[in-house]
Amino acid sequence: MNKILISGSSGFVGKNLCSYLSNYNFDIISISRDELQQINCSIFDKGSTFIHLAGKAHDLKKTSNPEEYYEVNFEITKKLYDTFLRSDAKKFIFISSVKAVADSVDGILTEDIIPNPLTHYGKSKLMAEDYIQSQPLPEGKSYFILRPCMIHGPGNKGNLNLLYQIVRKGLPYPLAAFENKRSFLSVENLCFVIKGLIDKEIDSGVYQVADDEALSTSEVVSILAESSGNKPKLWHISKRLIKQLASVGNVLHLPLNTEKLKKLTESYIVSNHKLKIAIGEEWPMKTKDGLTLTAKSFLG
Repeated sequence: MNKILISGSSGFVGKNLCSYLSNYNFDIISISRDELQQINCSIFDKGSTFIHLAGKAHDLKKTSNPEEYYEVNFEITKKLYDTFLRSDAKKFIFISSVKAVADSVDGILTEDIIPNPLTHYGKSKLMAEDYIQSQPLPEGKSYFILRPCMIHGPGNKGNLNLLYQIVRKGLPYPLAAFENKRSFLSVENLCFVIKGLIDKEIDSGVYQVADDEALSTSEVVSILAESSGNKPKLWHISKRLIKQLASVGNVLHLPLNTEKLKKLTESYIVSNHKLKIAIGEEWPMKTKDGLTLTAKSFLG
């Protein structure tokens, strides 16, 4: 039985991953925050895999101390990876983020793009990535740096839930004239990918993780509405008018300003081509099916 050590097992992804892997007869060991601070080689069995999920998430309200990002996302990852290199463990899987590469995307994001993160969250994740890649890798060991885009699934309490609450109240989406495209990631597809990395002999490296299809925000609103039995209300208001209103919001400090409009309507398409070639299998969850499953979980 393969031993799998997981940090961050109490989080949204961690809970889903532990449940997923337990169906395949893995011996799963959760590593607590206290144990992360004093971890040593003895915890690793020969041939085991360490999955590092724990980290400080992106603070959208911008109230976090910047130093916390570097302490949690970089220093702890560095300590864990050093321990892994000295141990008998075989594989190290680090969950990074597409935000370690870019906060906005012009075209399609691939692994070849030179990283230029703008936030402390992204910078701290990139520092951890760079450290892992810079260390000599002993024979028989491998590392995988995964860069997921926006993850969703049952139990998720993020931005999709906020959007769902607006749709459920019957409020219209007034930005349907903006034809953006964004990539999403079903947590089931992420779990599937991680299991594939454990089972298969795949080259070490950086891999982006996303569902196959990118969707517009209008398409997401439609999926959320239909999942709750409602008809989507999409208002195609003039882009020019909306931008003018956002400019006014800059001056009057209204909820909609130029920065928020950009975030709501920009495209962020992530390529999963490299990873799909490496895994050699189709993802089990289609983009629209995954979003529908997530939306229906909000009803409960």
